[in-house]
Amino acid sequence: MSKYSIRQFVQETQQEDSARDFFELETDRMLEVNLNGKVWAKAGSMISYDGNIKFEREGMLEHGLGKFVKKAFSGEGAQLMKANGQGRLYIADMGKKITVLYLEGESIFINGNDLLAFQDGLDWDIKLMRRVAGMMAGGLFNVRLEGQGLVAFTSHYEPLTLHVTPNKPVFTDPNATVAWSGNLEPEFVTDVQLKSFFGRGSGESVQMKFSGNGFIVVQPYEEVYQAQQS
Repeated sequence: MSKYSIRQFVQETQQEDSARDFFELETDRMLEVNLNGKVWAKAGSMISYDGNIKFEREGMLEHGLGKFVKKAFSGEGAQLMKANGQGRLYIADMGKKITVLYLEGESIFINGNDLLAFQDGLDWDIKLMRRVAGMMAGGLFNVRLEGQGLVAFTSHYEPLTLHVTPNKPVFTDPNATVAWSGNLEPEFVTDVQLKSFFGRGSGESVQMKFSGNGFIVVQPYEEVYQAQQS
Protein backbone atom coordinates (compact mmCIF):
# COMPACT_ATOMS: atom_id res chain seq x y z
CA MET A 1 0.00 0.00 0.00
CA SER A 2 1.38 3.41 -0.98
CA LYS A 3 2.12 5.94 1.73
CA TYR A 4 1.84 9.66 1.06
CA SER A 5 2.64 12.82 2.90
CA ILE A 6 -0.35 15.16 2.96
CA ARG A 7 1.30 17.33 0.30
CA GLN A 8 1.93 14.30 -1.95
CA PHE A 9 -1.60 13.02 -1.46
CA VAL A 10 -3.14 16.38 -2.38
CA GLN A 11 -0.95 16.66 -5.47
CA GLU A 12 -1.78 13.11 -6.55
CA THR A 13 -5.56 13.35 -6.13
CA GLN A 14 -6.40 17.00 -6.74
CA GLN A 15 -8.75 18.07 -9.51
CA GLU A 16 -7.31 18.99 -12.88
CA ASP A 17 -7.99 22.57 -13.97
CA SER A 18 -6.40 22.46 -17.41
CA ALA A 19 -9.31 21.19 -19.52
CA ARG A 20 -12.66 22.97 -19.56
CA ASP A 21 -14.93 20.91 -21.81
CA PHE A 22 -18.59 20.59 -20.81
CA PHE A 23 -18.04 16.95 -19.78
CA GLU A 24 -14.60 16.11 -18.37
CA LEU A 25 -13.59 12.76 -16.89
CA GLU A 26 -11.91 13.88 -13.69
CA THR A 27 -11.18 10.20 -13.05
CA ASP A 28 -12.46 7.04 -14.74
CA ARG A 29 -15.27 6.99 -12.18
CA MET A 30 -16.09 10.65 -11.62
CA LEU A 31 -17.47 13.10 -14.17
CA GLU A 32 -16.90 16.85 -14.02
CA VAL A 33 -19.59 18.96 -15.65
CA ASN A 34 -18.48 22.52 -16.42
CA LEU A 35 -21.90 24.01 -16.20
CA ASN A 36 -23.14 27.23 -17.74
CA GLY A 37 -26.81 26.48 -18.21
CA LYS A 38 -28.55 23.15 -17.71
CA VAL A 39 -27.73 19.44 -17.64
CA TRP A 40 -29.78 16.34 -16.91
CA ALA A 41 -28.22 13.79 -14.56
CA LYS A 42 -29.22 10.67 -12.69
CA ALA A 43 -30.95 11.59 -9.45
CA GLY A 44 -28.64 11.13 -6.47
CA SER A 45 -25.46 11.20 -8.58
CA MET A 46 -24.14 14.56 -7.26
CA ILE A 47 -20.86 14.18 -5.35
CA SER A 48 -19.77 17.80 -5.06
CA TYR A 49 -20.11 21.19 -6.74
CA ASP A 50 -18.96 24.77 -6.59
CA GLY A 51 -20.54 27.90 -7.98
CA ASN A 52 -24.20 28.80 -8.19
CA ILE A 53 -26.05 25.61 -9.13
CA LYS A 54 -29.62 24.68 -8.29
CA PHE A 55 -30.94 21.13 -8.34
CA GLU A 56 -34.48 20.04 -9.08
CA ARG A 57 -36.01 16.63 -9.45
CA GLU A 58 -37.61 16.02 -12.79
CA GLY A 59 -41.14 17.42 -12.81
CA MET A 60 -43.96 14.91 -13.23
CA LEU A 61 -44.99 16.32 -16.60
CA GLU A 62 -41.80 18.16 -17.51
CA HIS A 63 -41.13 15.93 -20.51
CA GLY A 64 -44.74 15.34 -21.47
CA LEU A 65 -47.51 13.03 -20.38
CA GLY A 66 -46.31 10.14 -22.53
CA LYS A 67 -42.94 9.86 -20.79
CA PHE A 68 -44.55 10.28 -17.38
CA VAL A 69 -46.92 7.38 -18.07
CA LYS A 70 -44.04 5.19 -19.25
CA LYS A 71 -42.02 5.95 -16.11
CA ALA A 72 -45.00 5.30 -13.89
CA PHE A 73 -45.58 2.00 -15.66
CA SER A 74 -41.95 0.93 -15.36
CA GLY A 75 -41.97 1.56 -11.60
CA GLU A 76 -38.21 2.04 -11.54
CA GLY A 77 -35.18 3.63 -12.81
CA ALA A 78 -34.34 6.66 -14.89
CA GLN A 79 -35.08 9.20 -12.18
CA LEU A 80 -33.51 12.42 -13.37
CA MET A 81 -32.46 15.64 -11.73
CA LYS A 82 -31.94 18.96 -13.46
CA ALA A 83 -28.85 20.96 -12.54
CA ASN A 84 -29.12 24.58 -13.60
CA GLY A 85 -26.64 27.41 -13.11
CA GLN A 86 -22.95 28.10 -13.39
CA GLY A 87 -20.10 26.21 -11.76
CA ARG A 88 -18.42 22.83 -11.59
CA LEU A 89 -20.50 19.77 -10.81
CA TYR A 90 -19.07 16.35 -9.97
CA ILE A 91 -21.23 13.27 -10.44
CA ALA A 92 -20.73 9.51 -10.10
CA ASP A 93 -22.74 6.33 -9.62
CA MET A 94 -21.63 3.64 -7.18
CA GLY A 95 -18.01 3.82 -8.33
CA LYS A 96 -18.85 2.52 -11.80
CA LYS A 97 -16.66 3.35 -14.80
CA ILE A 98 -17.90 6.30 -16.86
CA THR A 99 -17.91 6.56 -20.65
CA VAL A 100 -18.60 9.87 -22.44
CA LEU A 101 -19.90 9.93 -26.01
CA TYR A 102 -20.57 12.82 -28.37
CA LEU A 103 -23.59 12.16 -30.55
CA GLU A 104 -23.30 13.74 -33.99
CA GLY A 105 -26.89 13.29 -35.06
CA GLU A 106 -26.79 9.58 -34.21
CA SER A 107 -28.97 7.70 -31.78
CA ILE A 108 -28.17 5.25 -29.00
CA PHE A 109 -30.10 3.16 -26.52
CA ILE A 110 -28.78 3.10 -22.93
CA ASN A 111 -30.04 0.92 -20.13
CA GLY A 112 -32.07 3.21 -17.87
CA ASN A 113 -30.01 2.30 -14.82
CA ASP A 114 -26.72 3.07 -16.60
CA LEU A 115 -27.59 6.52 -17.94
CA LEU A 116 -25.56 9.02 -15.88
CA ALA A 117 -25.99 12.40 -17.62
CA PHE A 118 -26.80 14.04 -20.93
CA GLN A 119 -26.65 17.49 -22.43
CA ASP A 120 -29.82 19.52 -22.52
CA GLY A 121 -31.22 19.61 -26.03
CA LEU A 122 -30.81 15.93 -26.90
CA ASP A 123 -34.06 14.22 -27.84
CA TRP A 124 -34.84 11.26 -25.62
CA ASP A 125 -37.58 8.77 -24.93
CA ILE A 126 -38.18 5.79 -22.66
CA LYS A 127 -38.72 2.39 -24.27
CA LEU A 128 -40.28 -0.29 -22.10
CA MET A 129 -39.35 -3.93 -22.50
CA ARG A 130 -42.85 -5.26 -21.92
CA ARG A 131 -42.19 -8.76 -23.22
CA VAL A 132 -39.49 -9.39 -20.64
CA ALA A 133 -41.35 -7.82 -17.70
CA GLY A 134 -42.61 -11.14 -16.40
CA MET A 135 -39.26 -12.89 -16.78
CA MET A 136 -36.85 -10.64 -14.90
CA ALA A 137 -36.65 -8.76 -11.62
CA GLY A 138 -35.43 -5.53 -13.21
CA GLY A 139 -33.79 -3.73 -16.09
CA LEU A 140 -37.16 -3.43 -17.83
CA PHE A 141 -36.58 -0.23 -19.75
CA ASN A 142 -34.01 1.74 -21.66
CA VAL A 143 -33.60 5.31 -22.87
CA ARG A 144 -33.14 6.27 -26.52
CA LEU A 145 -31.14 9.47 -27.07
CA GLU A 146 -30.67 11.23 -30.38
CA GLY A 147 -29.25 14.48 -31.69
CA GLN A 148 -26.17 16.60 -31.23
CA GLY A 149 -24.58 16.58 -27.79
CA LEU A 150 -22.84 14.74 -24.98
CA VAL A 151 -24.07 11.73 -23.06
CA ALA A 152 -22.39 9.81 -20.23
CA PHE A 153 -23.17 6.25 -19.17
CA THR A 154 -21.72 3.88 -16.59
CA SER A 155 -20.58 0.27 -16.53
CA HIS A 156 -19.17 -2.12 -13.97
CA TYR A 157 -15.49 -2.42 -14.96
CA GLU A 158 -14.36 -2.06 -18.59
CA PRO A 159 -17.10 -2.11 -21.25
CA LEU A 160 -16.78 -4.27 -24.35
CA THR A 161 -18.30 -3.35 -27.72
CA LEU A 162 -19.60 -6.17 -29.93
CA HIS A 163 -20.44 -5.74 -33.62
CA VAL A 164 -23.70 -7.02 -35.07
CA THR A 165 -23.95 -7.90 -38.79
CA PRO A 166 -26.86 -9.29 -40.81
CA ASN A 167 -25.32 -12.76 -40.95
CA LYS A 168 -24.14 -12.72 -37.33
CA PRO A 169 -26.78 -12.01 -34.66
CA VAL A 170 -25.45 -11.50 -31.14
CA PHE A 171 -27.07 -12.76 -27.92
CA THR A 172 -26.50 -11.04 -24.56
CA ASP A 173 -27.56 -11.35 -20.95
CA PRO A 174 -29.98 -8.43 -20.28
CA ASN A 175 -28.33 -7.77 -16.90
CA ALA A 176 -24.93 -7.34 -18.57
CA THR A 177 -26.17 -5.22 -21.51
CA VAL A 178 -25.39 -1.52 -21.14
CA ALA A 179 -26.12 0.13 -24.51
CA TRP A 180 -26.67 -0.47 -28.20
CA SER A 181 -26.91 1.51 -31.43
CA GLY A 182 -30.20 3.26 -32.04
CA ASN A 183 -31.10 1.31 -35.18
CA LEU A 184 -31.15 -2.06 -33.38
CA GLU A 185 -34.33 -3.53 -31.87
CA PRO A 186 -33.58 -6.48 -29.58
CA GLU A 187 -35.78 -9.53 -29.33
CA PHE A 188 -36.14 -11.44 -26.10
CA VAL A 189 -35.71 -15.19 -26.30
CA THR A 190 -35.94 -17.88 -23.67
CA ASP A 191 -33.50 -20.77 -23.59
CA VAL A 192 -35.68 -23.62 -22.29
CA GLN A 193 -32.73 -25.97 -21.72
CA LEU A 194 -30.86 -23.43 -19.60
CA LYS A 195 -34.07 -22.60 -17.76
CA SER A 196 -34.63 -26.26 -16.93
CA PHE A 197 -31.00 -26.80 -15.92
CA PHE A 198 -30.47 -23.72 -13.76
CA GLY A 199 -34.01 -23.23 -12.48
CA ARG A 200 -36.65 -20.63 -13.19
CA GLY A 201 -34.70 -17.81 -11.52
CA SER A 202 -31.68 -18.03 -13.77
CA GLY A 203 -30.92 -14.84 -15.67
CA GLU A 204 -29.26 -16.80 -18.48
CA SER A 205 -32.61 -18.33 -19.42
CA VAL A 206 -33.68 -14.93 -20.83
CA GLN A 207 -31.48 -13.49 -23.56
CA MET A 208 -31.48 -10.42 -25.79
CA LYS A 209 -31.05 -11.19 -29.50
CA PHE A 210 -29.68 -8.41 -31.71
CA SER A 211 -29.94 -8.69 -35.49
CA GLY A 212 -29.00 -6.27 -38.28
CA ASN A 213 -26.14 -3.77 -38.46
CA GLY A 214 -24.88 -2.05 -35.34
CA PHE A 215 -23.08 -2.48 -32.06
CA ILE A 216 -23.78 -3.54 -28.47
CA VAL A 217 -21.98 -2.50 -25.28
CA VAL A 218 -21.75 -5.12 -22.53
CA GLN A 219 -20.10 -5.20 -19.11
CA PRO A 220 -18.37 -8.09 -17.30
CA TYR A 221 -20.99 -8.01 -14.55
CA GLU A 222 -24.62 -9.09 -14.23
CA GLU A 223 -26.39 -6.21 -12.52
CA VAL A 224 -29.71 -7.11 -10.95
CA TYR A 225 -31.85 -4.03 -10.42
CA GLN A 226 -33.99 -3.73 -7.33
CA ALA A 227 -37.03 -2.51 -9.14
CA GLN A 228 -39.71 -3.96 -6.91
CA GLN A 229 -39.20 -3.21 -3.27
CA SER A 230 -41.79 -3.56 -0.57
